[in-house]
Amino acid sequence: MPGTIKRHFLREKETEEILQELSHNIHVGTQQLLGSKRRIEVAEVQSTKIFLLNGRPILARPNHTLIPTLFFEEILPLLPKIIVDIGAIPHICNGADLMAPGIVRILGDFNEDDILLISDEKHQKPLAIGKALSDSQHMEKLRHGKVAKNIHYVGDNLWNLLKRLH
Repeated sequence: MPGTIKRHFLREKETEEILQELSHNIHVGTQQLLGSKRRIEVAEVQSTKIFLLNGRPILARPNHTLIPTLFFEEILPLLPKIIVDIGAIPHICNGADLMAPGIVRILGDFNEDDILLISDEKHQKPLAIGKALSDSQHMEKLRHGKVAKNIHYVGDNLWNLLKRLH
C-alpha cells in the first residue's frame, strides 16, 4: 500500500458520525471507551482511510466498512472472539478466511456480518479481524466450510501501513 499519505483532523460532527458507525458495526458504545475529549485524525492512502486517536491508528476503512484495527487494544477484548488452533495460524496470517475445522472456541454471541476478533489458542494473541458468515449458534455446530471472512490480519498491507503510521 505505498503512496502519498494525506492527513487532516476530522471536525467534531465527522468524529461523532465515525463513532456512531463504529458503535453500530461492533455493538459497543464508544463514547465511554474514548471519552469526550477526542480529536481524530484521518490519514488517506490510495483508497484506504485510517483514523488515528492521539497518533494511534485505531480504525480503518479498507473496503467501505469501518473496522477496528489490531492496534486498537482497548476495544479488542470487547469484540466477540473466535479462538483458533495452531494449525490455522499460518493460514489466517496469510489472508485465508477462517474455516470451521480451525475453531477451538467461540466466545460471545454474534450475528451474521458482525465484526469479530480471531485469536490464537496458545497465547490468545489477536491474529485478525473478521466478518462472521453466520451467527454464533449456527457456527458452533459447523464442522466444515468457511465461517468468517478475514478482513484485516497481522502482516497484511494495512498492518504494514499502520505500523508505519504508529
